[in-house]
Amino acid sequence: MFLKSRILPLCFAAAAILLATPSQARDADSVFFESVAGTWKGPGEIVAGKYKGTKFVCNLEGDPTATKQSGISLDGTCRVGVFNQKMSAVITRKGKGYTGQFLDGAAGKGLDIVSGRISGNRAVMGINRKTLDGAMIARLHDPETMNVTISVKVGEQMVPVIGMTLKRTAGRVKTGLLR
Repeated sequence: MFLKSRILPLCFAAAAILLATPSQARDADSVFFESVAGTWKGPGEIVAGKYKGTKFVCNLEGDPTATKQSGISLDGTCRVGVFNQKMSAVITRKGKGYTGQFLDGAAGKGLDIVSGRISGNRAVMGINRKTLDGAMIARLHDPETMNVTISVKVGEQMVPVIGMTLKRTAGRVKTGLLR
């Protein structure tokens, strides 16, 4: 049902979305991004589909984009067993949403970020790869822990396929966001 080569990029894109840094303006999105900037590490697991039970670990670091728009440039690696995969992403605010790509985007072997919104300590991003649509929901549980769930649309339902928990290893810690 789900190919490992398509599901893992969704997971890594989710982490990429969460490591953005603030723009000059102090709007709600910038506050969220500031609270999750830095270096993160953590395990994840594919929870549905053909590769259900596959475990992985990611080491990710986000830095501000070189543009005037709020966004992220991400670099890092994720490991499945003995295999390491380089990860990269660029995500930029566009109007009230977000655009960007993970790896080389949906036209290549990655995926596209097609929408997004942030509310308090939670980010929801729309993701797409050709005919696969989905969403990433990330919640900053506390200043040191972020939970990420990636779901894909199957028929009319969103089915969770990846879950992961990232722990901060270095970087900024802002607590004003948590309630």
